[in-house]
Amino acid sequence: MFQTAFTYNLTRFARFLSLPERLQHAPLRNLSLEPLRQRNTALDAFFYDIKVVTPEEAFYISDSLAAVGSLLIVPPSGAGSLTLCDTLDEFFLRGGSDVSVLALAGAGGSALGAAAFARNVADAVGKPVATVVPGYGLADAIGEAMGGSFLFGWLGQVRHGFESIDALSGRPHYGVDPEKNAAAGACKDRCRDMQTVLALLADPRAKIALFAAHSRGNSLLAEALTKLRDIDAARIQAIADTARIVTFGGKIAMPPAFTRVIDVIGQWDWYGEMNSQPFIATDRKVSGAWHHTNTDVPGHIDVTNVLREILAADPISAPAETVPEPVETIAAPETPQVKADDAAPTDDHIAVEGEAPALPASMPLTAIATIETAPLAEPAPPALPISVPLPKKPALPSKSRARRAKPAR
Repeated sequence: MFQTAFTYNLTRFARFLSLPERLQHAPLRNLSLEPLRQRNTALDAFFYDIKVVTPEEAFYISDSLAAVGSLLIVPPSGAGSLTLCDTLDEFFLRGGSDVSVLALAGAGGSALGAAAFARNVADAVGKPVATVVPGYGLADAIGEAMGGSFLFGWLGQVRHGFESIDALSGRPHYGVDPEKNAAAGACKDRCRDMQTVLALLADPRAKIALFAAHSRGNSLLAEALTKLRDIDAARIQAIADTARIVTFGGKIAMPPAFTRVIDVIGQWDWYGEMNSQPFIATDRKVSGAWHHTNTDVPGHIDVTNVLREILAADPISAPAETVPEPVETIAAPETPQVKADDAAPTDDHIAVEGEAPALPASMPLTAIATIETAPLAEPAPPALPISVPLPKKPALPSKSRARRAKPAR
């Protein structure tokens, strides 16, 4: 509990230090929303296991707690510090193409909660995890006043209706630019976090094999996947063939192409049940757990251990790589092996008794051209007694005479 309180208070202190700089841009907006952002950070300190975020990381992301659309690359505990990316291109430049897990948090919507949930997931899979900051702006404040924050499964869509007001109030632009990104441009009326998730999934550089989401993050994921199905059916099918989804604290319908979906909910999570779609069955119910994932608070869902057990039963498979089709090759015909004894004599050798054996009619000309014939060894004279003088060796006919004496074929 002490580490949780320390991380939270350090974040608040660092946030206070950055306030003068943030007031230089859209001061009215920042002054009116800062109390609500501080409250949401406190909610994330309760709902998420923020003690897994190091003090250095908490200080680093403190001035971007509400930077909706920003991306984080969160490695497992002890494997280095997290990386904050303001744009999608920066995300891929800093190694996002090697990240195969996407975690989406909800609840308060701060970068601190998103980083904590992503770290829990990273500790379960043992590799870096990407996440998108939900943020908190005017659209969220108005939607919350209408009940959209409490009923995120049903009324959460009202925040999209006030996105234009949020954009006119001087909100910084993080994530993707709808004017330059085709996927984000297909849903200009949606919030920036949803546009960023959609653009990330539509990008061929992304190779996501596992989705993990909690609370309002489940609704964000379902919305992005559904929109991607409408604009690029081939891409959504390619993702669904290799990826799986694990949801915590809420059961939201995903596109039918995703057949490996596991919904995890606490035994006492009335909040998650109220925001779930009733026709979806619970795949795993955590005994004695409520909606939060903070292991310092009783009644929590231990995201790391639960996800480890799920993946142990069904490990993550790497996204299929595109393998070029094999090119059919025609093997060259084999050259028949001709024994030296059967080879025909050449012009440089003398034909000895009998005619040369005929070559097979089916033998290709190339084979005939490559036949090498060993020269015939000259027979040694018969051994004679020493007392008998050896007869003189008869002279062999010249090559020209040999050619004339060669029997006709």
